[in-house]
Amino acid sequence: MKKGFFTIMAAQFFSSLADNALFVAAVELLKSGGAAEWQRAALVPMFALFYVVLAPFVGAFADALPKGRVMFMSNAIKVVGCLMMLFGTHPLAAYAIVGLGAAAYSPAKYGILTELLPPSQLVKANGWIEGLTIMSIIMGVVLGGQLMGQVVSPHLLAFDLPGFDTGIDTPPEAAIASLVILYVLAAGFNLRIPRTDTPLQSFPSHPATLVNDFLDCNRRLWVDKLGQISLATTTLFWGVSGNLRYIVLAWAAVALGYDTTKASSLVGVVAVGTAVGAVVASMKMRLDAATKVIPLGISMGILVLGMNWLRDVSLAIPFLILLGGLSGFLVVPMNALLQHRGHNLMGAGRSIAVQNFNEQACILALGFLYSACTKAGLSAYGAITAFGLTVAGFMYVIKLWHERNLRNHTDEVEQLLAIARTDGHHHSHSRH
Repeated sequence: MKKGFFTIMAAQFFSSLADNALFVAAVELLKSGGAAEWQRAALVPMFALFYVVLAPFVGAFADALPKGRVMFMSNAIKVVGCLMMLFGTHPLAAYAIVGLGAAAYSPAKYGILTELLPPSQLVKANGWIEGLTIMSIIMGVVLGGQLMGQVVSPHLLAFDLPGFDTGIDTPPEAAIASLVILYVLAAGFNLRIPRTDTPLQSFPSHPATLVNDFLDCNRRLWVDKLGQISLATTTLFWGVSGNLRYIVLAWAAVALGYDTTKASSLVGVVAVGTAVGAVVASMKMRLDAATKVIPLGISMGILVLGMNWLRDVSLAIPFLILLGGLSGFLVVPMNALLQHRGHNLMGAGRSIAVQNFNEQACILALGFLYSACTKAGLSAYGAITAFGLTVAGFMYVIKLWHERNLRNHTDEVEQLLAIARTDGHHHSHSRH
């Protein structure tokens, strides 16, 4: 791996670590401020909001400037969101601003991988990035909890700037203030990311052109015989993963009688499994064999149903690790295949924006569905059943879809797989 790759990894790790710790701190800030329960739940869709709204623009923005600079600017936006939360802006609004930074960050982060590395290393690089991101999620959630815990927060609160009243008086505020340091650290790594020799693409002068271009890119990925399969799979996967945190928390409360602290450690268990699955996939899977993981998606959905019968934590832990492991093994090759097709069809930044748009829209839709079901009086078990059947059903449809492509468009699929096998980029798209 090239030197620049590890710089990107470090920047990504600290930025994601801070995002996840900030989530926990924001929940606690809302709680201690006496905010309603729904507001805490609303933090997740608020973070996803700008991903969906700004999707047409962030990809082109990432392609128009050096990626390292885009990542630096995105981290600066996150710092602003952090400071807003600290100095009295409503946590939901401030967290949406952090989400805005994250939305701008993502196309640059993944886009630079395709510029820096040959396709043969993309699966491996993706495995590393996914594994690290998942690690930063686990560590971030733990860190957020610890920063507000009995051990650390008194020290943070005791720290004062001479002759200046910071106005930081509560554990969540102290935690948020210290997270600014992590974002600044990540920004420092961003400045050290090497400039690649990929030519920059000019940013269109008219927003409408971007929206049309985005819709066109979206259409191109959905009609591509391999792109559509990988996009459908990753969209469903992230939609479910984004909401699985809540489901595991709700389930642990009913099935195991856990409080939030204990239940959140179970979310960590799923994430550990995912990290292992991601790493194994990055070592074992080849780009052109990515579609072979589709049946795993069906078995994942069926496994989720099994949570309804678990009442014992000693069974629940290996079960959740397995569930996470399957999902990690499923998502890494699919993600790499999607990026490879996107890079060949339209350029990296734009294809990641399309991917983010579909995935975050799925998180929003499924999250809305889940809360609507709960509001309608559906139990945690009922919600788990609905989710499991949805996943298994949709993955089965994707399997049939891919099999139909193989039958009806044999030559086209073969040609696309041949491109995936070779390292050369066959750019089939014309700039318009």
